[in-house]
Amino acid sequence: MALSKVDYNSINVTAAASKALKWNSAADGFETGDIVGAMVLLATETASSSATVSFTSGIDSTYKEYIFKFIDIHPEETDRNFTVNFSADSGSNYNVTKTTTFFRAYHGESDSPATLEYATGSDIAQGTGEQVLINGIKNDADGTGVGFLHLFNPSSTTFVKPFISTTNMMQDNVQSFEANIAGYCNTTSAVDAVQFKMSSGNIDAGTIKMYGVV
Repeated sequence: MALSKVDYNSINVTAAASKALKWNSAADGFETGDIVGAMVLLATETASSSATVSFTSGIDSTYKEYIFKFIDIHPEETDRNFTVNFSADSGSNYNVTKTTTFFRAYHGESDSPATLEYATGSDIAQGTGEQVLINGIKNDADGTGVGFLHLFNPSSTTFVKPFISTTNMMQDNVQSFEANIAGYCNTTSAVDAVQFKMSSGNIDAGTIKMYGVV
């Protein structure tokens, strides 16, 4: 059976970049809309000797999930932790109470050490301080840390705000170090700002991108 082709111009829909063709709410015609599960880039921040990198707008009820990607995070000072904290007052204070877990795996270039362990010193039990995401980044010329963080339904005023993160770096120039963090912001207030910083000193360089998930 021959395939029938539809003339594009016969579909009364205005083309839109990065949008999909879908049924409308009445199911009697087509419209353009977001692709379910698509990531929408909302903001990009590039650090340059920055004390903090903060996202104070765009975190609202538009999306149920936000993803932050960390690309080539490089500290000014060696052996510094890359951290995150959350705000429920548009960034005036980053002190949301959190309970978290932190476990890590590392593997040396010489096949030793090879370890998977829980890191009790990097978790939080009902604390308001920064959560470590990358532990002890070197500031060698080629030292860097990468990873991502998912924050779920931050605008909810009913539920706590779970988040998960996975990061990786080259540690001591001889081993791959992966960290897996999960926890929740223990508040029913809307979380509307997120801040990243080093445990000491500035973020010498790096890019952080924020996405909304449709």
